[in-house]
Amino acid sequence: MTSAPAIGFEYRPSRLFVRVALSVAALALLAVLLCGLAGWLKAALAILLAAATWRALRVASRVPVTAAGWAGDGQWTLRLASGADVPATLASHRVIGSLVLLRLHARELGEVALLLGGDNSDADLRRRLRMRLALPQPGTGD
Repeated sequence: MTSAPAIGFEYRPSRLFVRVALSVAALALLAVLLCGLAGWLKAALAILLAAATWRALRVASRVPVTAAGWAGDGQWTLRLASGADVPATLASHRVIGSLVLLRLHARELGEVALLLGGDNSDADLRRRLRMRLALPQPGTGD
C-alpha cells in the first residue's frame, strides 16, 4: 500500500466562527431578556454572557499558527507566526458538514484548535483532510 501524500495549508482564523458566536450570543441575550427573572439577575447574566463571548472570540483570534502540515507518515508540523516550525500530534478531530475542526497538541503551545471552513480554506483541502481523517491513524490502534 502506498503512503498517503502530505497535506499542507496556510491557516488564518475563521471569520465564520466569529459570526456564529455573535449570533448565538445575541440569541442567548434575547432569551435572558425575555425570561421571567428579576431585573438585577437579567443584568448579571447579560454581563456574564458578554464576558464569555468576548473571551471566546479573543482566544479564537489569538491562534499563533500560520500554517500546518500533515506528512505522509502521520506527523504534524505547525508553522508559528515567528516562523518557527514545531511538531504536533493530532489530539482529536470533528467533521461537521463541510467544516473540519482539528485539535492539535504541541509541546510549545499546548492545545491548539484549527477550524477550517469555507472562508479560510478551499473545498479540495477540506475534502482531502476528511478522507484522510477517516482512515485509521498510525499509532492509535485503529
